[in-house]
Amino acid sequence: MSARTVVVVGAGPAGLSAARAAARAGAEVTLLDASDQVGGQFWRHSARPAPDERRYHHGWGTFTALRDVVATHPRVTVLTSAQVWALERLDDGVRLRVLVGPADAAGREHLTLTPDALVLATGAHDRTLPFPGWQLPGVTTAGAAQALAKAERVAVGDRVVVAGAGPFLLPVATSLLRTGARVLSVHEAATPASLARGWGSRPAGLVGTAHKLGELAGYVGALARHGVAYRVGEAVVAARGDGRVEEVTVARVDARWSPVPGTERTVAADAVCVSHCFTPRLELAVAAGCAISPDRFVVVDAAQRSTVPGVWAAGELTGIGGAEAALAEGWVAGHHAATGPGGPDPADGSDGADESDGADESDGADAGLARAVRRRARSVDFARRLEAAHGIRGGWTAWLRDDTLVCRCEEVDAGTLRAAACATGSTDLRSVRLTSRAGLGPCQARVCGRTVAELVGARDDAPGACGASPPATPDRRPLVVPVRLGDLATLPDDPPPGAPQPGDPLPGGPDATSTRPEDPRVPSP
Repeated sequence: MSARTVVVVGAGPAGLSAARAAARAGAEVTLLDASDQVGGQFWRHSARPAPDERRYHHGWGTFTALRDVVATHPRVTVLTSAQVWALERLDDGVRLRVLVGPADAAGREHLTLTPDALVLATGAHDRTLPFPGWQLPGVTTAGAAQALAKAERVAVGDRVVVAGAGPFLLPVATSLLRTGARVLSVHEAATPASLARGWGSRPAGLVGTAHKLGELAGYVGALARHGVAYRVGEAVVAARGDGRVEEVTVARVDARWSPVPGTERTVAADAVCVSHCFTPRLELAVAAGCAISPDRFVVVDAAQRSTVPGVWAAGELTGIGGAEAALAEGWVAGHHAATGPGGPDPADGSDGADESDGADESDGADAGLARAVRRRARSVDFARRLEAAHGIRGGWTAWLRDDTLVCRCEEVDAGTLRAAACATGSTDLRSVRLTSRAGLGPCQARVCGRTVAELVGARDDAPGACGASPPATPDRRPLVVPVRLGDLATLPDDPPPGAPQPGDPLPGGPDATSTRPEDPRVPSP
């Protein structure tokens, strides 16, 4: 009986963990990532890692262990610069359309994959709430600033303000300090009461994440040594400058994140890094038909199975919980994708398992699964606290003016968007987008989609146009990424049933698979 074939999309913490677990459970695994190297957003690093890489990347040892295992495992094929541009539903599974090669290159290699199981680990990206002046050069997402600092050791500016919501602001500020930037202040929109409710309730529940206190202490210590003020209940509500940002307006906000009148003050800065938590990359999950929760995450069961047979999901797709949650969920998803829908449900993990990431290759697959399930249980509580403490509150719209850009690609401001909603008398997202052009630019609503939906009161359970189509969401994209017309013109015919696919053993046994380290598409350990 041939081994099950598993495709994992995304090579961040969840994807690497899933690929490893699936291979250990006996599956033939193909791991895809659009970047030119594995690691994802969390372990984004230079192609030429420096000796001090650990200083810039939390959990660097975990990453190198996972990277080395998947790069050399005889049942794993790693394809980088591999973009899944479409997902099609079949009667008995899904079909993935993949282009392999640099994103801007012509003549990329076509792959068509129809695996027995699919694990989606596509991660998330920053969500930034718009404010007057956020389109100015010098205003960046916190994730962009972090990526430049980690991978290139480049600071986004000399005098930097970091603002938004969530613990992510702390490592961003710390990374900027390491690049030599002067971080003026960090502004957390969550109020002291929200932080107390999220992190202070049921203190016993934090015992399993006590190791995070050391990480937190490191960030706090770095800010203190550099005299960086950390202010809660405050937000950047405007930016101004001639040709680039020169100053920002900071104001206190109430529990709903509405600016408190009379508390505004001006801070001179040449860079502003803003992040209001994260938005999951749902395009493939939506294309597959996976159920999406009201808070815009993929619905999964205890085995990380989605509502679509043969499709599993892990990491930030199922809830924002950080790298440890992604590692645990990835392991569970990969194991069950490899064993199939008839496999046993995960154990409760109450076997006294330690805090390792399952990196010990002497452990059996079941032991690794038990550890992952236990870690996942703790991470679920952490994610709930994160949302309770730092989740976006609806009062932020009060800092918008009518001329505040909402969709930067199409230069649609808040006034135009609201007028379009009034003119059409509809909260249907498709109607409002077509009328105003918000979200129809190059980013295809990846940046502004959720904001547009919230501003016009769009509902995911509303019918589509004329009630004849599914509800429109900013995550429904038949073409997941831009594709050259030339690539579409050279799209090959679908392979016949049973045709070999990447990850299938080649003639000659396991030693002849395409997972050799010298394969130019596989990153060297």
